[in-house]
Order: sequence, then C-alpha cells, then structure tokens
Amino acid sequence: MIQVTRLNGDKLIINADMIEFVEALPDTIITTTTGKKLNVTESSGDIVDRIIEYKRRIHLIPDLYKKQED
Repeated sequence: MIQVTRLNGDKLIINADMIEFVEALPDTIITTTTGKKLNVTESSGDIVDRIIEYKRRIHLIPDLYKKQED
C-alpha cells in the first residue's frame, strides 16, 4: 500500500499491486486494474519510488522473521 495525495489535498492509501499504469501529463494520473483513474499531486517518479519501497518492505519481512528464529 502506498499513500498518495489527491489534487484537493486529501490523502489516500492505494494498493500498489492494483496500479496498471501511471501517466505524467500536466497532472499525474494513476489508472488501476479496475479502470479507476486518480489524479494525484505526486510526480510519476515519486509514485514509482513509493512502489519500489513498498515492494522492498514486504519482501524484507520474511527475512526479519528468519533471523529471529536462528
């Protein structure tokens, strides 16, 4: 899950796995796999960075549990 900001300033948490593509027009538009479009204030690069960080976090969790068991 990543946090984004709508153009009106409202914060929104979206499922990064549901993002189909991100368009960098004058505004950044996120299109989900369900076809919903979200206009956000973040740049497309920021969205990509947040998705990468989210993916890193979810893949590190099993490693943390493994270290505690050893």
